[in-house]
Amino acid sequence: MESKEVVLQTTNLSKRYGRGSTSPLALDDLSLSVRRGEIFGYLGPNGAGKTTTIRILLDLIRPTLGSAAIFGLDAQQHSLEIRQRVGFLPGELALWSGERAINVIRYFGRMRGGLDMNYVRELCDRFQFDFSKRVRQYSTGNKRKLGLILAVMNRPELLILDEPTSGLDPLMQQEFNRLMREFRADGHTVFLSSHLLSEVQAICDRVAILRAGQLKAVEHVETLTQADFRWVTVKVKDVSAVADRLDRVPGISQVTTRHECVTVRLQGDFDPLLRAFEDQYVIDLRVKEPTLEEIFLEFYDDGRAHDPTGAPAVPSEDRVAVMKEHA
Repeated sequence: MESKEVVLQTTNLSKRYGRGSTSPLALDDLSLSVRRGEIFGYLGPNGAGKTTTIRILLDLIRPTLGSAAIFGLDAQQHSLEIRQRVGFLPGELALWSGERAINVIRYFGRMRGGLDMNYVRELCDRFQFDFSKRVRQYSTGNKRKLGLILAVMNRPELLILDEPTSGLDPLMQQEFNRLMREFRADGHTVFLSSHLLSEVQAICDRVAILRAGQLKAVEHVETLTQADFRWVTVKVKDVSAVADRLDRVPGISQVTTRHECVTVRLQGDFDPLLRAFEDQYVIDLRVKEPTLEEIFLEFYDDGRAHDPTGAPAVPSEDRVAVMKEHA
């Protein structure tokens, strides 16, 4: 990507909740930058420190160490000026439950110094949102739509969005993606926190990987998604006849069996795996893409996709099934 103005920057940012040096770090020496005109994904599992970062950027909490700047302005010293130029959607949206959505929209519009109601109506049409109801009457998804409309309706220079599509149905997620691409095309910047790889993969230019408060890497999306493996589960009539031979199949690792099912981690072509079952009656075959956590491990833990308990790594729903069987 060509050199562009840095819109958002953190330098050695750390946050420790609680008193004393023994308290755990929610953020640990975070340094990253986001350029004007890009959609930047901030990726990590729940509890990684994404929301803590956003709260520091907006001066809702203060860092233990380090600094943050937006538009070249210190996030603490110029927080009011920064907020006037930023659209924000928190992960947990709290609004006046008894107020009508249109009144909430107008209130925030006045705080921003004016509002283009034609644009608001366009956004409501796009997200199929009826702004005449009271906030408490909306479903979780519709409350999320209201939060998105409030964040973007003044066309801010920078959008900071915490898990923005949580609760939206697939059609509305697609509409959200289109809207974010329009913001980028107009030269605006989006900082988008998520734990969903599919969401980030659809629209982001670059992504930062955060795990346990530490920045593991900043990558272009194409680089991140090149984890060339998947989980394959095959259901056969006689598991014992194939379990041993799978250890000799190229590209196969982490073989686990349960009842009639064999689950393997497959890297490379399917053909060698299928040949191992050619003399077996195959009841079912399922393929599962790696989870975000597993891709993290593939890229940043020497490729050792594993369970922290030491058990063989299998897809998350299979782990649940195993635990239920042994409960």
